[in-house]
Amino acid sequence: MKSFITYIIPILILGFIVISCGNSSEETVLQSDLKQDSIILYGDKTFVFPTLSNKASDQVTQWGVFEDFESEIKSINGKTIEELQSKMERILTQVDSLSNNIPDTVYTQSLFSRIIVIKTRTSLLNQELNKSRIDSLRLQKYINEVNVSMKNFIIQINEKFLKDDIDLQRKEDEKKELEKQKKFLDSIYQLELEDQKK
Repeated sequence: MKSFITYIIPILILGFIVISCGNSSEETVLQSDLKQDSIILYGDKTFVFPTLSNKASDQVTQWGVFEDFESEIKSINGKTIEELQSKMERILTQVDSLSNNIPDTVYTQSLFSRIIVIKTRTSLLNQELNKSRIDSLRLQKYINEVNVSMKNFIIQINEKFLKDDIDLQRKEDEKKELEKQKKFLDSIYQLELEDQKK
């Protein structure tokens, strides 16, 4: 029995040493993962967002939260995970405010739909950033989707004001055409009156 205990004690000590070394190597791997995540930059710094047309820019200035939101979305590229996590609360608040306060001069159903897409994409990005184990490929994909949804939103704003200009021009052209027709009919009527007097 005594010899059994003398063999067991060294085996238990050796087992504890092996287990504790295994734990420290896991901690080292976790610490190196955290250090690596704080160095890696996510997003595409070369992504080009369209610019607002002059008319759209003039109208959007009435939409106070838009400019802040636009700059926040554009700044998510080239950030670390920690920087992205700190930005997301602001972005989510701004996208909510954006969807609730659309000015009448800007509102269309298609623009509202684009805001909903941005809201969905930013929420997915936020969910990924709040996971305990972040998938870097998925994170990159979500950032790209946010970029594309913002690009499409800006394009939609520009198209809305371009369409408004086209509609206004069409109305003016129709009005001019009606005036020409009226003048022509008036001149014919005047000629008929002169012919009747003779």
